[in-house]
Amino acid sequence: MKRLISCEYNFDNCCVELKFTDGSMIAIDTIAVENEVADNMYQRSELDYLIYNAPFEYADLILNGDPETYLKAVTEYKPLD
Repeated sequence: MKRLISCEYNFDNCCVELKFTDGSMIAIDTIAVENEVADNMYQRSELDYLIYNAPFEYADLILNGDPETYLKAVTEYKPLD
């Protein structure tokens, strides 16, 4: 892979797509990621926010980070008593 030239969310296939100068592409299936790492609606909402507003940061988190730890740190889930 060469240098990244674009990173955007594709509404048609629900994937964040990264395109590189050498013609290669990575497509991250956002639904599969949510099913795997999100435990509740608050975590899904956080991932959705990143997908729509910061697709590059989302891709970096999924490919290079620890999404479970990130979601536990940024979401607060308090069940009703």
